[in-house]
Amino acid sequence: MGFDEKWVPVTGAGRDGLRGILAAPGDAVVALDFDGTLAPIVADPSQARAHPGVRGALGVLTGRVGAVVVITGRPAALAVEYGGLAGLPGVVVLGHYGAERWEGGEVSAPEVHPGVAAVRGALPGVLERVGAPGGTWVEDKGRSVAVHTRRAAEPERVLELLRGPVGELAAEHGLVVEPGRLVLELRPPGVDKGAALTGFLRERGARAVLYAGDDLGDVAAFAAVEKLRGEGLAGVLVCSGAVGDAPVRELAERADLVVDGPEGVVELLADLGEVLTGR
Repeated sequence: MGFDEKWVPVTGAGRDGLRGILAAPGDAVVALDFDGTLAPIVADPSQARAHPGVRGALGVLTGRVGAVVVITGRPAALAVEYGGLAGLPGVVVLGHYGAERWEGGEVSAPEVHPGVAAVRGALPGVLERVGAPGGTWVEDKGRSVAVHTRRAAEPERVLELLRGPVGELAAEHGLVVEPGRLVLELRPPGVDKGAALTGFLRERGARAVLYAGDDLGDVAAFAAVEKLRGEGLAGVLVCSGAVGDAPVRELAERADLVVDGPEGVVELLADLGEVLTGR
């Protein structure tokens, strides 16, 4: 295939997916999560920045595959800023799990679900009532609200303490809870990375896709690719992270290829770009 052996998927479906991308790159989409995939996970999400090799790797790929899309729970414009993606022709960012779209420097989005404002106002009271300890904090994402426990002394215990009350609050206001790495995100229903990815692939008439993700929010995208494979799409599923890392274990078990975090993702994308450039 022209790849370094370490990038060859371990599954037959994954190898078929890679062959599909290499055979007709113009009909392929490279789809990527942001945090944990293009950017290392950090304690403060506002300090996250893409791996320094991301821009160069994507710059090569955009001219050789049908499309490059970043699908993230972050606001689209924020992912563009933190990822250094502005000015990269052909890159599309679907923010808030697909509720927002950044393309050509412009962001488009529907109205914000009214439940988001309601939970934004109610969350501090809920956290106080259940005794959430210091280090628990709320991130306002505009179209969703996230409760983080990473800074708490016992983050896993605090996450379990909050799971029930936060879930009840979300349901009361017509929202759902998306769990992640030491975070509970309250967001509108029917919006997830699987739906966003499926819609984008159909929009572009894609015949092949490589999707890379690292967390529970990416399970829906993995499931979407698995479903579309049954309809004839060639697909490669990449897990960004160590196999033994609990938050990514489900992805690692379903992935065609596991790479070593954002650095591994960048190396994979750069190698793919080199192979396609030499075709």
